[in-house]
Amino acid sequence: MSLYNNHIGNPKIRVARNGILSFFLLVFALATLFPIYFMLISSLGDPVEAGAVNYSLLPGKITLDSFVFFFQYSQYSYRWILNSLVVAGSVTVSNVLFATMAGYAFSKVRFKGRAVLFTILLVAMMIPYQVTQVPLYILVVNTFQLENTYTALIMPSLVTVYNIFLAKQFMGSIPNEIIESAKVEGASQFMIFFKVIAPLSKTVMAVIAILTFMDSWNTFFWPLLVTKTMDMQTIQVGLKNFRFANTTYFSPMMAGATISALPMFILFFSLQRYFLEGVTVGAVKG
Repeated sequence: MSLYNNHIGNPKIRVARNGILSFFLLVFALATLFPIYFMLISSLGDPVEAGAVNYSLLPGKITLDSFVFFFQYSQYSYRWILNSLVVAGSVTVSNVLFATMAGYAFSKVRFKGRAVLFTILLVAMMIPYQVTQVPLYILVVNTFQLENTYTALIMPSLVTVYNIFLAKQFMGSIPNEIIESAKVEGASQFMIFFKVIAPLSKTVMAVIAILTFMDSWNTFFWPLLVTKTMDMQTIQVGLKNFRFANTTYFSPMMAGATISALPMFILFFSLQRYFLEGVTVGAVKG
C-alpha cells in the first residue's frame, strides 16, 4: 500500500497524468467549438458563391455580405426572428412558472394520489418525442383547427415533464421547517410559493429557463408541421428556404444560423452564475 501511495504521489507521475488529462480536455473542447467556428467562418463567405462554396477551414474572403443577403433575400427574415422570440419566450416563461409550481406541489404538498400521478408523469417522460407527434398533430390541427398560429407552436410545450421532475428534485432539498414557519404566520400556499419557495429556487428556475429556451428555439420538426406560410415560420424553419434542388445559398444560411445562435449565447451568459450553481447543487453536503 505504501509503495502504491508513493507511486501515486510521485510529482513526475502527477504531472504526466495532469498533462494527459489536459490534452484530452483540450481535444474535447476543440471538437465542441469546431462547429461554431465553422459556422462563423462560413457566414463570412461570399453569398454569390452559393452552392459552389468550398468548405475551407480558413476564410478566403471575409465579408458581411452574407448577413446583408440574409435580410434582403426574403421580406420575412425579421418575422422569422420575431416568431422564434415569441414562441421560445412564451414557452420559457410558462415552463418556469408551471414547472416550479408543479414541482412545489409534488415535493411539499400532501394530496391524495400524488405518488401515482407523479409516476404517470415519469412514465410519460420515457415515451419518445417522435411517437407523440402524429396524435399531437391530429389534435392541434384537425380537432382544434389551430394550424399556422402561435397557439399551435406554443401550446404543446407549455410545460414539460422533465422540468417538473427537475423542479421537484431541487425543491425536495428545501427544509420543511421554512414552509411550516410560513404556515404559522398565516401564509397561503400561493403566498408560500411566491414569497418563500420561488426566491430560494432561482438556481433551478435559471436552469429550466436556459434548457427550455434552447430546446424551443432550436426546434425544427414541430414548427415545420404546423406552419403553412412563411410569415409564421420560425427562424430554424425559415433557414430551409435558402436550400433549393440544384443549389444552396450556403453562406447566407450560415449567417442566419449565426444570428439565430446569438439569443442563446446572451441568455446563457446572463444566467451563467445560476446555471453553474444548478450544475453543482448537491455536490457538497452542508
